[in-house]
Amino acid sequence: MDEIILFITWIGQACFALQAGDTTILMDPVPPKMGFASGPVEADVVTVSHEHFDHNCVEMAKGKPVVLRGLDEQKKTWNAIDFKNDDVKITAFPSYHDGQQGAQRGRNAMFLIETKGLRLLHTGDLGHILPEETVKGIGRVDVLLICVGGHYTIDAKEAKTVIAQLKPRVVVPMHYKTKPTSDLPIADAEPFLKGWKRVRRPDQERFGFARDLKSFPEGEPTILVLPLRKGSDAADKK
Repeated sequence: MDEIILFITWIGQACFALQAGDTTILMDPVPPKMGFASGPVEADVVTVSHEHFDHNCVEMAKGKPVVLRGLDEQKKTWNAIDFKNDDVKITAFPSYHDGQQGAQRGRNAMFLIETKGLRLLHTGDLGHILPEETVKGIGRVDVLLICVGGHYTIDAKEAKTVIAQLKPRVVVPMHYKTKPTSDLPIADAEPFLKGWKRVRRPDQERFGFARDLKSFPEGEPTILVLPLRKGSDAADKK
């Protein structure tokens, strides 16, 4: 059996818990009032793509994690992040929360997680198509966590353009309408899922990736629709 080198759990919105070896990474932690299963997570590292309340609830992390904030304290520029912990490397890439260079919703940071040759990119609340220099700077992406719900972020159509830019092997949609966010003006996953040939919906909330991604064919990406972490309104009412 191929060695699983990265486990991922979707907690809700843009919040994920990643386990890479002995390193646990909590990404864009979401507050309990959003209705997700955002109970405490023992984490070594927390990443925050931007400082909106549904992405920066760092108190969700137990222990004494290193907190990597994509933006500086004044939110006027991006922090330079090049972090290493055992077999994990984390790098941040500048982007915006809207298509007007941050004039509407400010700046956003995308985080690239590298472990044992596997490269995962979390887009945060990306609000635009990527410029070519950013695509080149990021390089190869194996697993892409990308927002698809629109209104606050890129929508389904724009997400597909970004996917074509980055050419990942696996795509995990996020930040779309679920039960806890039913009142928000964002779309559910269906507009994004239309037209893809490979869509997988695993039952397990903790999904593992092997180094070589053998279970995911090359060519058109596989869309991996993860279930929410148990304990959220959405997960409990399925």
